[in-house]
Amino acid sequence: MNESTTTIGEIVAEDYRTAKVFEQHGIDFCCGGKVALSATCLEKGIDLASMTAELEAVKSKPVEPSQNFTSWEVSFLIDYIINVHHTYIKENTGQIVAYAHKIAEVHSGHHPEIIRIAAIFDKMAADLTVHLKEEEEIFFPAIKRVDTDKKAGRTPAAKDTRTIKNSLTKLTLEHEEVGDAIHTIRRLAKGYAIPGDVCNTFMITYQRLKEFEDDLHKHVHLENNILFLKAAQF
Repeated sequence: MNESTTTIGEIVAEDYRTAKVFEQHGIDFCCGGKVALSATCLEKGIDLASMTAELEAVKSKPVEPSQNFTSWEVSFLIDYIINVHHTYIKENTGQIVAYAHKIAEVHSGHHPEIIRIAAIFDKMAADLTVHLKEEEEIFFPAIKRVDTDKKAGRTPAAKDTRTIKNSLTKLTLEHEEVGDAIHTIRRLAKGYAIPGDVCNTFMITYQRLKEFEDDLHKHVHLENNILFLKAAQF
């Protein structure tokens, strides 16, 4: 590993188990994955040698095939992202929105931050609905068609390659926006620490928000640091 040039995203793409190390140090490995490890450690005040040792310890055990995402075929990776992460978002955002608004009505007097958390999550949920639709109906099908053409020795359609190029820029920016939103929610929620004067619904809402953030980190990592890089080479 060349610490001066290897990025956080490249490290996690090579071995997803390293994500836990970065999470423990509060380092963004998905939307902020393009930053070099050395620069990140300098910014966070973390000893580079100690961080490298932690990463190497995690990587010392054999990688399970189910976690070796970089080795997956593009089409399989796309299907995985849709079936696992897109499905998770579609099945959970509505309930989290409802919970957030419910606790805002009850607890905003003592915890005014929940009003802003609910508003941010509302917008994020709406934005993600449009984002997922574009990926599933436009971007992902174009990648699959180009991948099929290249494997068959055919020249990909110019329309598909243009779609991929244009979508990559737009979707990457949207990932940064949703990443900023979920990080703002985490900050407002003080790391999802449960206050001592709240109800069970409040506790469940914060637990669900943390679960949502964890899933989003892996989701965006698989796209930004693996799928998008493969698509950019088409």
